[in-house]
Amino acid sequence: MRTYKILILGASYGSLLATKLLLAGHTVKMICLPAEAELFNAEGAIVRMPVKGREGLVEISSRKLPGKLSAGGPESADPADYDLIVLAMQEPQYRSAGVRELLDRVAKSRVPCMSIMNMPPLPYLKRIPGLDAGACRDCYTEASVWDSFDPKTLTLCSPDPQAFRPPEEKVNVLQVRLPTNFKSARFDSDAHTAILRQLEADIEAVRFDAGDGTKIELPVKLKVHDSVFVPLAKWAMLIAGNYRCVQKDAMRPIKDAVHSDIAASRAVYEWVVRLCVSLGASEKDMVPFEKYANAALSLGSPSSAARALAAGAPNIERVDRLVKTIAAQKGMQLDVVDETVALVDGWLQKNRKKA
Repeated sequence: MRTYKILILGASYGSLLATKLLLAGHTVKMICLPAEAELFNAEGAIVRMPVKGREGLVEISSRKLPGKLSAGGPESADPADYDLIVLAMQEPQYRSAGVRELLDRVAKSRVPCMSIMNMPPLPYLKRIPGLDAGACRDCYTEASVWDSFDPKTLTLCSPDPQAFRPPEEKVNVLQVRLPTNFKSARFDSDAHTAILRQLEADIEAVRFDAGDGTKIELPVKLKVHDSVFVPLAKWAMLIAGNYRCVQKDAMRPIKDAVHSDIAASRAVYEWVVRLCVSLGASEKDMVPFEKYANAALSLGSPSSAARALAAGAPNIERVDRLVKTIAAQKGMQLDVVDETVALVDGWLQKNRKKA
């Protein structure tokens, strides 16, 4: 089996995908803050996840896996040394000093690059036929950081698994709340796509030694799709749930955003699905509302975007604004979406004034 060298920008959510790759024997380097890098290098990454048919959470320590993990700052990596690069930071972080320069080196290296952000990188939008990516620039914290990319070397992977860092634990611990799959679109090139398909097969094949003599299959797989629209299935979930956690004066859990008025949530969700279909997606690329609403029952805290706003963030990922902007290109509009965008705008203005 060929083993790959993979660079992951971002170590919070990125450590989940890293752990799956390490289980399959690949080599991973994560780019993160100095204190995080020190901890990952000293103690490894620890991921806890629910597994069907087992009590409690299964703990996976990267120190015990066949692959090799290291971590460092943005200046510590040459993109040309890697087979695949993964973007796992929140979109506003790519303009920060050091990260911005690394992202530019990644773009110019033409090494295949897979984003697991909720916000699709701007150049990915150019892979969607008939969409005016240029008209979407103001949805990004700083659009210019994406300018060096060739859309052909970039793909998008829907980060469907829900995970969080337990506040009482060290930052190298990640807990999975909803163990669904990473769903990636293929690359433009067959050779680049072959890397993803190999990783998909390796992750699928691996069994984890649970320590009690049993070898178990772990959830959270990588699934590779031929359609560029599959990762956009996340948009309906984000607009119906995550961004509707944002209220005028407080935040509510995703579960409440979806279930306090299920008819309204369904209407928003299905409107976003129609938008994706109007862009060229097929219905089967999308996730049925019932399946999403059922998953949302287990999401008892506000979304990361809502929590960031409540904590005073001056910038967050604006998938809400992006969806509204793209819908306008298709002559589509929905009051609930406009209200959500206005609420998020209001929080950001307030936070920027304070900052």
